[in-house]
Amino acid sequence: MHSARDLLIVLARRYSFGDVGALAPDVLGEGDRAALVESVCEFGQRLLTLDAEDFATEIDAQTVPADLRRRARACHMPQTPREQPRGALDSLRPAYALLLEVIEARWRRRELSAMIAAVHICGEYLPLLAFEPALGHAGDPVRWPEGLRAPGSRFGTMPAGDCDHTRAERSAAERTLRVAVEPPPGWRAYFDRQHSQVAGALATCAGRCRTPCGALAWVPGLDDLAARCRIALAFADTPLVRLRHAAPVGHGFGVPSPEEVLEAWERSRAALAKHDAARAVTADDGFPLPGLPALFSAVAAAPVRPATLLADVAAHVVELLR
Repeated sequence: MHSARDLLIVLARRYSFGDVGALAPDVLGEGDRAALVESVCEFGQRLLTLDAEDFATEIDAQTVPADLRRRARACHMPQTPREQPRGALDSLRPAYALLLEVIEARWRRRELSAMIAAVHICGEYLPLLAFEPALGHAGDPVRWPEGLRAPGSRFGTMPAGDCDHTRAERSAAERTLRVAVEPPPGWRAYFDRQHSQVAGALATCAGRCRTPCGALAWVPGLDDLAARCRIALAFADTPLVRLRHAAPVGHGFGVPSPEEVLEAWERSRAALAKHDAARAVTADDGFPLPGLPALFSAVAAAPVRPATLLADVAAHVVELLR
């Protein structure tokens, strides 16, 4: 390593976007090039930290290449009911591809608390990835099918004593059916607190309801959807996802070691492989958590592979530094 600029290039390749952006003025001098590097690094840091609310900002249009912005916007969570394009509410597959890339990057950097937090996010929204083929979108409250409100449906009804939803799920389901007409603050509050509960409620409807109602009568191929929802529910209850509660991002103060993460994942794989549709999870594919991309692909009924968005942002930063 011959210079401070070389050090920045090494850091960029490690996705240390925050450090590169902070050090750029000291190494490059105050000026347009340093400001450009700072802006692109801020964009990369938002991706690495999964700040999906802010994947699309006005300043990005001035500093970040259009292709990178387009791919990030596909993972963006709309901040109003009418915002276009719909991003992650249109399809969760790009977001899960980014989640896989972030998990891989965090593993490589040995940032295991952040890695387990990303895994936990995957578990919360996985039922919506399963529902996407049936819905034609990824759980957009603006586009819920009328069948959810069909006669005989208990989805979103309060109270519903013979429904398997928890009280929190029933409340979230009721809210999701009307949030599309709320002002933007209400919309954002719903996504902050209740959308993941709706994902769980839908998985319960399809995969483990003991007294089915008419809420999903509109779904063709319900047996296939039910099987994929059961995988999603099983993943959320695996030893790997439960590690979150032993980490600072959960309710404890410990941080799992790499060995503990891999051991938890092996136990998780064994449990998940009992589902016929999830047997591909046993494949050794070179991913840090082997078989995880295959599991998400099985739930989605479509290929889901790690993205290269972080890598391409890093390559662009290296190009700017040179």
